[in-house]
Amino acid sequence: MQLLTPRLILRPWTDSDRLPFAKMSEDPDLMEFLRPLATRAAADAWIDFQKSHQSSHGFCMWAVESSASGIFMGAVGLLRIGFAARFTPAVEVGWRLARPFWGQGFAIEAARASFGFGFEQLHLAEIVAHASIRNTRSRRLMAKLEMSHDPAENFDHPRIPEGDPLRPQVLYRLTRDAWVSPMKTACSALAPVASSA
Repeated sequence: MQLLTPRLILRPWTDSDRLPFAKMSEDPDLMEFLRPLATRAAADAWIDFQKSHQSSHGFCMWAVESSASGIFMGAVGLLRIGFAARFTPAVEVGWRLARPFWGQGFAIEAARASFGFGFEQLHLAEIVAHASIRNTRSRRLMAKLEMSHDPAENFDHPRIPEGDPLRPQVLYRLTRDAWVSPMKTACSALAPVASSA
């Protein structure tokens, strides 16, 4: 399956994505607020996890490519959260795009396509997002996506060691009702089109 937006294709991972993803994961600016993928093996394992998640659940953080050029741009999509917290079980939306594609609305476009799939195809009641409390770029994106944030729901990531500056996290939420009205109308131009290709 694929999700199509005016500029992007969100699709399953292929072996040809492994090298550009590994190169992308070496960028210190991209990885500043993410757990490191310090080796090619770690980057490959991350992709393998996404492929396994797709097989098990029907969705993952998909590979993203430009519909105009076919160039690999990064990963955006949905994941079942694999750790225990006050807000789990839950499905999260996530993104990581190579730096040349920042600031052009691609992450918002792909995230909205992921919301559409999650709410309209999977019939999820809610989708969440979380990030380091210091990650202002992602927090701005969550706000632009009209996700809500209650500071009382900030939490310490249980898989990040105490003392690590990435451990304090913010939580943002978007419900299906909020997506349908008014966001669905406002974003209808970016609604995903599912393809069996």
